Amino acid sequence: MLQGKKIILGITGGIAAYKTATIVRLLVKKGAEVRVIMSASAKEFITPLTLAALSKNPVLTDFFDPTNGQWNSHVELGLWADAYLIAPATANSLAKMASGIADNLLLTTYLSAKCPVFLAPAMDLDMFAHAATQRNLQILRSYGNLIIEPSFGELASGLEGKGRMEEPESIVQYLADYFTPKQLSGKKILITAGPTYEKIDPVRFIGNYSSGKMGFALAEACAAHGAEVCLIAGHVQLALQHKNIQLIKVTSAQEMYETAMIKFSEMDGAILSAAVADYTPVETAEEKIKRRSDRLTIELKPTPDIAAALGKIKTERQFLIGFALETGNEIENAQLKLKNKNLDFIVLNSLRDEKAGFGYDTNKITILHSTGEIVSFDLKPKKDVAEDIINELVKTLNR
Repeated sequence: MLQGKKIILGITGGIAAYKTATIVRLLVKKGAEVRVIMSASAKEFITPLTLAALSKNPVLTDFFDPTNGQWNSHVELGLWADAYLIAPATANSLAKMASGIADNLLLTTYLSAKCPVFLAPAMDLDMFAHAATQRNLQILRSYGNLIIEPSFGELASGLEGKGRMEEPESIVQYLADYFTPKQLSGKKILITAGPTYEKIDPVRFIGNYSSGKMGFALAEACAAHGAEVCLIAGHVQLALQHKNIQLIKVTSAQEMYETAMIKFSEMDGAILSAAVADYTPVETAEEKIKRRSDRLTIELKPTPDIAAALGKIKTERQFLIGFALETGNEIENAQLKLKNKNLDFIVLNSLRDEKAGFGYDTNKITILHSTGEIVSFDLKPKKDVAEDIINELVKTLNR
């Protein structure tokens, strides 16, 4: 959502300025055009040359270029930008902005900006907690500025507390979320992700190769589009960036089923992308099973069918989306599952498609609607696949 956006990055004089190289790199990677403005003290923490190389634009540090006298117009900069991000925003700069002081190019550009302004404060915990700083932040919010709250952590002073500038990935995600159309605003969505593990004994289980990447990408995308997300996830090694996602960790199919059944009534719908085990051992050994013969027989029983159970209790105001991973007769099997489980549409992918399915960062899907419509997509990153699924969901909701 940052492709083609024109972004000014204002850097003030704090130790967190070293993180701005990563911010610039991430913004450029997402397709944004970045112009950097630095205060005089910011140059003590990171060099303009580094930021110019990463942004592919000259870095502005004063009202004019002393080598040729060229004027750097804060008015033109303010009109050029789609967003103005000031990171780090020190206590001193926040105070100046709140009071309308304009004694450098960064601040005059702030006062001239016609675009949204994002502030990422960074300072020691006592400075951040001080009444004056909190008053200045309140004033700046009243002006319409968007505050990217600092996080708790180790500070330059050696103390720990709130005041550490948010990490570059989260800052860039905040901007991306702002420019993402809020197509799911006000919706509460349940998402399942990852594998379930069915315990055999204390050290062994029945599972599958699901990484959870598709479900986590869907959770992030739904939250970015304005939804409140409840994510029920099996055992995965993934982190969430969006703060509007409630993560509930489970292990077995039974735990995922019980949690989904409790949560679904509160939701506007569910996207069931988890790879849930179909069978679980009838009995679980309390101690590790030792090798005693050439064969071991384990009796299995079916696990609860989460999609079918939710399909039975789904109301007219709710939607239900399922997933199907097939190795043969893909369309026929997916259509059968779509009908039997009362789904609005089903997302089909095949293990026969290269670089699709478990473990990959990419996926290739076909969406089958209950109306009979079938839409196929090319292989693409799972983040982009999530957007395709959301677009189909929005179409379904607007019917």
